[in-house]
Amino acid sequence: MINIKLYSENRRILQIAIPSIISNITVPLLGLIDVTIVGHLGSPAYIGAIAVGGMLFNIIYWIFGFLRMGTSGMTSQAYGQHDLNEITRLLLRSVGVGLSIAICLLILQYPILKLAFTFIQTTPEVEQLATTYFYICIWGAPAMLGLYGFAGWFIGMQNSRFPMYIAITQNIVNITASLCLVYLLDMKVAGVATGTLIAQYAGFIMAILLYIRYYSKLRKRIAWREIWQKQAMYRFFQVNRDIFFRTLCLVIVTMFFTSAGAAQGEIVLAVNTLLMQLFTLFSYIMDGFAYAGEALAGRYIGARNQPALRNTVNHLFYWGVGLSAAFTLLYAIGGKGFLELLTNDTSVINASDTYFYWALAIPLAGFSAFLWDGVFIGATATRSMLYSMLIASASFFLVYYAFHDFLGNHALWLAFLIYLSLRGIVQTLSLIHI
Repeated sequence: MINIKLYSENRRILQIAIPSIISNITVPLLGLIDVTIVGHLGSPAYIGAIAVGGMLFNIIYWIFGFLRMGTSGMTSQAYGQHDLNEITRLLLRSVGVGLSIAICLLILQYPILKLAFTFIQTTPEVEQLATTYFYICIWGAPAMLGLYGFAGWFIGMQNSRFPMYIAITQNIVNITASLCLVYLLDMKVAGVATGTLIAQYAGFIMAILLYIRYYSKLRKRIAWREIWQKQAMYRFFQVNRDIFFRTLCLVIVTMFFTSAGAAQGEIVLAVNTLLMQLFTLFSYIMDGFAYAGEALAGRYIGARNQPALRNTVNHLFYWGVGLSAAFTLLYAIGGKGFLELLTNDTSVINASDTYFYWALAIPLAGFSAFLWDGVFIGATATRSMLYSMLIASASFFLVYYAFHDFLGNHALWLAFLIYLSLRGIVQTLSLIHI
């Protein structure tokens, strides 16, 4: 009986986690494909333009990622309560808010771009090409932010397969459209941007069609007046406000990490960038299990099933500990080889030896932060998430500025590991609020 229960719980976790991991891995492919295409156009300015433009949109969409996370948590709870009316309202509410934000971005696109280039120093050619890329891709904001609402809703409905199908479709469309526009119509950067735009709307339209095809019964429960009901909107924005500020802290820490590395020279910047790829790879895996935490924790909280909630959390942490140990061992054995795949610059490879042990500590230091984020989002305990992020972020800067004069880049990595660890520790201590 115990084995059956173990198998059943692990199966539920993996049914959500594995498609989410596949979706996560496909996300950077959109940017990688764009870089690969322009990388064969004969000028490094094209690569620089895509890098700058891609970074701008990564930051913008990262900040508004609360649309996915907040929707996932609230939908999973409504699913656990079998509240089909609220389930329907949450989708329309989230997509509606996302489209409203997108309209604001479209209206403010000129000042956003001008503000961005006050912080980004680049050559006039790269700036001109990046501007072209930005003015085309910004029109994808309605599709992207609307898709965030759908993705969160699908996950809340215990269905991570649809976001995976959408992500794969987007990549196929992006490759096809970009290649045709660049090489057949000679549109260069504009072609890459247009291909990305087409892929974004293909994903959004696919999400709508999947909803119509598989959730058609829910359309009967649409009550437009109740969607924008004052109390419901207050809770929606309260949950998402906390996630927004939490994400803002995350963006600030990440950008500072890059900037502080850059201030120490090209070699240190390159080393930090390469070693962070090990963290990024690990994060794709753990985010998949975090999504499982969102869906299942919210479902059991909505159903008021505390034993199932505790069981799910325990199993998530079994997976977290096991995967962290596996990734630590994998990086210890093959990490250097992985870095050599990313660069053939011997000076960078040699310099990475000094800091490599910091990267080895990332999985065990960081896994609990990912898993608790998922559980807390499912529980809509977003205030505790925000507090843990504020404490961790403040500690990051305190440690860095306290030690960077005599530890140099080691202080940056020490601060980052403490930041990751504290996110998990503080959330563990705040479990009483769930």
